[in-house]
Amino acid sequence: MHYRPMIAQPFPDGPEQTPLTADVVMRYHLCWKQRDLDGVMALYHPGARYHDFFQDRVLDHTQLRDYVTVCLPHQAGEDIVHSDRIRVDGCKAFIQYQVTVQGGDGLVAFQSSEVITVRDDLIWQVNEYATLVRQSAVGVAGVSDPRRPATSRLGLSPRQLSTMAQDLEQYFQRRRPYLDPALDLQQVASESGYSRNQISYLLNQVLGQSFYRYVNHARLQHLLGQLQAGSTGARIDALAFAAGFNSLSAFYKCFREHTGRSPKAFLSQK
Repeated sequence: MHYRPMIAQPFPDGPEQTPLTADVVMRYHLCWKQRDLDGVMALYHPGARYHDFFQDRVLDHTQLRDYVTVCLPHQAGEDIVHSDRIRVDGCKAFIQYQVTVQGGDGLVAFQSSEVITVRDDLIWQVNEYATLVRQSAVGVAGVSDPRRPATSRLGLSPRQLSTMAQDLEQYFQRRRPYLDPALDLQQVASESGYSRNQISYLLNQVLGQSFYRYVNHARLQHLLGQLQAGSTGARIDALAFAAGFNSLSAFYKCFREHTGRSPKAFLSQK
C-alpha cells in the first residue's frame, strides 16, 4: 500500500484575495479602536500565531486573549496614530502606526509596524515590530534625547508600556504619593498594581529617567501649581518640603533642570 505525502495547501493569494483581506483587516482595526475584545478574538484563526518581535516571543491562540486584554486602550478616545494607510496585497496587509508614551519629562514614541496574513477570512499570522524612535522632551540646552530601549523581557509590548505610563501618571495625579518624602519604588509598585521590575523598565529603558527624577518632577509640578494658585506668601523652601522634597539641594537641582532658572530668579519674574 502506497501513501502519498501530504502537501501543504498554499495560502490563497493574488488580486482576487486583496478585497477580502482588506475587509478582515479593517474589521480587526475597528475592533481594536472600539475596545471590542470579543470582536478582536473572533477574527483570529484557531491556528493563529502572533509574533511580537519587541518582546521576542510568539503567542498562540490560547495566549492571545490575555495579550489583547492588556493591550487594548483603557479609555474611549485613546487611539493609535497611523502613519500610513493600511496597504493590502493579496493575503497580506501592512500597517504602520505610532504609539505615544507620556510620562515625566515629556513624550516618547514607538514606531510600529504589522504584517498581517489572512486565511479563510480570519487572521492567520501577525508579525509586529516596534522601535523607540524619539523622545520629544527637550532639555534646557534645547537638545532632544533619542533612546533605544533594550528588548522587553518582562512581557511588555509598546501598547502595554503606553497603558502602564498612563496608569502611573493617573496614580500620581489621583493619590499624590510624591508628597511622602520617603516614597520608594516598591511602594509605587504595590499601590499602582505593577511589579517593581516593570515600573523600573518603563522609567529607565523607555522614559529614560530614574525613579527619583520622575518623582521629583511630580513634586516640582505640584509646587509650581501651588505658586500659580497664589501660595506666594509661603517661603519657597517651605513649599518644597510640603511638596515632598527631602532636601533643598535636590529641590534646587530639580527646579533649575526643569525651568532653567533658580527659584529666586523664577519668582522675581512672576
